[in-house]
Amino acid sequence: MGLFSGLIDKFKQGLQRTQELVLAPMGRLLGLKRLDEDQLMELEELLLQADLGVHATDRLMERLRFEMKRSSEIDPKAVLKDELLKILHQAPPRPFTAEGNQVVLLVGVNGVGKTTTLGKIAAQFKARGEEVLVVAGDTFRAAAIDQLELWGQRAGVPVLRNQMGGDPAAVAFDGAMSAKAKNIPWVLIDTAGRLHTKDHLMRELDKIRRSLQKVIPEAPHRVLLVLDATTGQNGLQQAEAFKQVAGITDLVLTKLDGSAKGGVVVPILERLKLPIAFVGVGEKVDDLIPFDPEAFVDGLLDV
Repeated sequence: MGLFSGLIDKFKQGLQRTQELVLAPMGRLLGLKRLDEDQLMELEELLLQADLGVHATDRLMERLRFEMKRSSEIDPKAVLKDELLKILHQAPPRPFTAEGNQVVLLVGVNGVGKTTTLGKIAAQFKARGEEVLVVAGDTFRAAAIDQLELWGQRAGVPVLRNQMGGDPAAVAFDGAMSAKAKNIPWVLIDTAGRLHTKDHLMRELDKIRRSLQKVIPEAPHRVLLVLDATTGQNGLQQAEAFKQVAGITDLVLTKLDGSAKGGVVVPILERLKLPIAFVGVGEKVDDLIPFDPEAFVDGLLDV
């Protein structure tokens, strides 16, 4: 119970701006046993402002109206929580388990916090006693390589790098070879954050994938798409482009604490039908937390 309550606290921390700027008035409505049409419309507007999206909001309001027809008194918070969990459980998060050599690719456009996210995941895996090799596959940005090396020093994990402008597929291949030879369970690979065209992205990622599979046929085992929560649903378009060409298996949502639209988690999962692996709620290593639907909904509706 302590771990779960800790997660709820982390989600409350991440959703604080959403709470203060958008959802605070919702507490009054959720405390009522029955809502009239004006109150229902006010609640609907608040859910939309929190960026839950039109489809999810319509679904929530339909469920509330249905429950009000069935009973003279309802618990609006319990109804919303139940319906939100139904949406979020469509793609439940999957644990990261070290079995053999597990290769994880991180993809996403520049500026979403991809390199930092990779560093935090490496530090967390290392902290739980698992060996990690970090591969600096974004060979186009010296800053990304330097940033990863700094994270590697902090976490005590080796970082494999190539020269600036080198072939990302070649350094990925070297990383897979090294991990296999040394029996390192986790290989975390950063990739260039450029989305010039889908064709360009597909060619580059395909080349990395083929290089990895020469060494570890099942690689990559996970492909994490990193999205910036502060862009709200605008990030969905780039997400769908990556999903089409990159074989995305999981999502990571960063900078939730900087957004007043924390509800965007719901339409992102609902539309992409992909599990959310981690959510970023701050700058510290332990502020990248595993996504937990129950803790998220409790954090969102704690008004």
